[in-house]
Amino acid sequence: MNTDEVAEYVEQSQQLLEASPQMNEQNTKVRLVQPLLELLGWDLYSTEVDLEYTVPMGSGSTYVDYALLVGDSPVVFVEAKAANSTLSSKHVEQLQSYMRQELDVDWGILTNGTEFEVLAKDHSSNGAEVSVVQFNLDDLAGNPSVLELLSKEAIRSGKAGEIAAQVAQTNEAIRYLNRNEDEVTERVSDAVENELGTVPLDLNEQAREFVQRLVSALRDQRQFVNEASATGTGESPVDPPAETEPNEDESQQSQRSKLVGTVPRAALEGDEDATVAVYPTQESGLEFLRENAAWGFVRVGREFDYIAMYVSGANREIRFFAEVDDIVEPHEADIERGLDNYDVGAGEKVIRFERESFYELEDPIPFESKYPQSRRDTTLGKLRAAETTDDLF
Repeated sequence: MNTDEVAEYVEQSQQLLEASPQMNEQNTKVRLVQPLLELLGWDLYSTEVDLEYTVPMGSGSTYVDYALLVGDSPVVFVEAKAANSTLSSKHVEQLQSYMRQELDVDWGILTNGTEFEVLAKDHSSNGAEVSVVQFNLDDLAGNPSVLELLSKEAIRSGKAGEIAAQVAQTNEAIRYLNRNEDEVTERVSDAVENELGTVPLDLNEQAREFVQRLVSALRDQRQFVNEASATGTGESPVDPPAETEPNEDESQQSQRSKLVGTVPRAALEGDEDATVAVYPTQESGLEFLRENAAWGFVRVGREFDYIAMYVSGANREIRFFAEVDDIVEPHEADIERGLDNYDVGAGEKVIRFERESFYELEDPIPFESKYPQSRRDTTLGKLRAAETTDDLF
């Protein structure tokens, strides 16, 4: 993939979005999605791209926005949503249902021009349509190779299928180890003891660390998942203020923190079906979070009851939780260090937390293969029970 062409596409898309943040679906297709397909090597003015492709559904039919064909057979379905909308699990399920109807369609792309989710049929698991990568425009700027997976050349040569199989196998291994950590730990410990006999170490502890490091290594090996930028389009990352002293004492930071303490997820009170909005942040955003018991600066949309924060970086986990008090304009939020230190976009709000409700989770939810590139909603019941982020969305 030509990195200069990808950079040009990203820059052009960002300029269009800045000029038209409320872009509707039709304009999103023409201005953002179709240039992406051309970047991937698909010729929009040939028979290899079919617009509004008819998909049989039950006794009737429906249409998918784009079908990419090799010969006479569709191999990729592309479903586009408006740039001013948020991709949801319902959109993913819609695309999955379309892919299910066509035997040769192994790939699906869901996008609103700013966020992208790629689905592939996992033929080792009854052909289930699974998510193999999620990324956004910022990710592309830092890792243009993510598009190699869906280039026409990769699809036609079969390379994409090999990659998808590898990702699916890796995901399954991670899922198995996460859900069976105790059993695998015990078997590893027993195997070492059988070989060596008694040793002056806590074998169970060492075995557990080994299993957890194995999961981390598998995640690192998984291709095409780039979390270098986990902030969604239209949501400004909260960078440290300019006047922050670089060598500030940790005790001073602790004194400013409005965290109540820690809490196990099982102890979180509230209705099972209550909506939890999960927002991403980089480590640099945590200071704002702790100082203000609030999150900003984001476009909010639908209402929600609670907020959870996914922290990217070394640990990659959902680590913080709070009940929402209200959502206000930035100038009403009484930000600890003042608004002049932050880049606040038009239409962005601040989410303030209920007093004494802001906690760090004792049992954070680790990343598996799904993470929020921008806000993604789940329920309080799922948050309590989740073993990994894949159980939430």
